[in-house]
Amino acid sequence: MADLSQVRQHMEIVGADGVHIGTVDKVEGDRIKMTKADNGSHGDHHHYLSGGLVAAVEGDRVRLSAAGSAAVLLEEEDGGEPLTDRTP
Repeated sequence: MADLSQVRQHMEIVGADGVHIGTVDKVEGDRIKMTKADNGSHGDHHHYLSGGLVAAVEGDRVRLSAAGSAAVLLEEEDGGEPLTDRTP
């Protein structure tokens, strides 16, 4: 896991393959809270990514260890539970 203290608001989150996953709202504990705008049909609330998925912080990007298609499946709800509706 990369150092989450380097993660800043408005950084782009990309999968290991460079695919856009979302935008950082802020870091909360050991998770990254993404902006609501990146949540597709779930745009009324925030989604989170585990800090354990962060491979590196490079410039203004947070690069994940998982490819984009896998990373979106690992998004979490506020309470840490997995998303139940994965409709983009």
